Amino acid sequence: MTDTSARTRGRRVLVTHDRLAENAIELLNAHDVDVFFSPAYAPSEQVAQRAAELQVDALIVRQGRVDEAIISASPRLKVIAKHGVGVDNIDLQAAASRNIPVIRAMGSNSRAVAEHTIALALTLLKEIPRLDSAVKAGSWPKPSFIGRDIAGTVIGLVGFGSIGQHVARMASGLGMTVILHDPHARQAIAQFGAGCERDLDSLIREADIISLHCPLTNATRNLLDERRFGLMKPSSFVVNTARGALIDEAALCAALLEGKIAGAALDSFAVEPPAKDSPLWAMPNLITTPHIAGVTAGSAKAMAEIAARHVIAVLDGEAPDEGSLARLTELAA
Repeated sequence: MTDTSARTRGRRVLVTHDRLAENAIELLNAHDVDVFFSPAYAPSEQVAQRAAELQVDALIVRQGRVDEAIISASPRLKVIAKHGVGVDNIDLQAAASRNIPVIRAMGSNSRAVAEHTIALALTLLKEIPRLDSAVKAGSWPKPSFIGRDIAGTVIGLVGFGSIGQHVARMASGLGMTVILHDPHARQAIAQFGAGCERDLDSLIREADIISLHCPLTNATRNLLDERRFGLMKPSSFVVNTARGALIDEAALCAALLEGKIAGAALDSFAVEPPAKDSPLWAMPNLITTPHIAGVTAGSAKAMAEIAARHVIAVLDGEAPDEGSLARLTELAA
């Protein structure tokens, strides 16, 4: 997508991607905001130069890291809106030091991420990649294959916000047993069902599938490490559609190689894009997708429109939405 304007309006927003949903562009234009783009995952210095040249009033962050150089490039910058909810690619300290709010598009892609989580969990549970490869290689494993049942499988959700709650309902509908851990959502857990709550280590020991749905903070970084992989059942799986750094990737490789767990599915990675020579790629019991769980036609429109509305509100002099703010004390950049 090309830029939609040539500085014809009074205010400017830079999107860290080459496109934004048309509904959001139209909304921004209607509120006196021109929309400009930079390539996804462009080097910081390139994005900073573009922000400086344009003298942007706002950033909408889609992909790539937004560091201090970018945040300080335009003295007009008043707001950073995330096209989504994860903010580990934004330097929150640099934004806070300049009193620039970082605002998330809360709830915009929750169902999409939940659907992808369930899809990955079922793919692992039913061993579809292995069976697919075997048949295409000329093998016919039917005589020896015994599959696993979905009904009765215990899925442990770490994090019970909007996404976790969607996953829990979907999993329950499939006949799975849901257990939960989230010290910040105990009331929601109690409302979901009596007896579902576990401490983290107990959940890890009990679950057949461990699915991560918590934010990346200083407390949750490397949440699944060597010790916790050692607590898991050898027949269990890990699914991560949250933030990559929740998992110690070296420990995950070791757990997969040593048979401490049966497999894993990752939609996000500690560094994105991950290295082409990552040791993860040698793991036959690993499924990966390129951080697209929340990227559907519906969620893209919702994320873009919510981000646009946050930008417009702040540029119009309104206070940022309290429930959507990314707070430095809560989240890790």
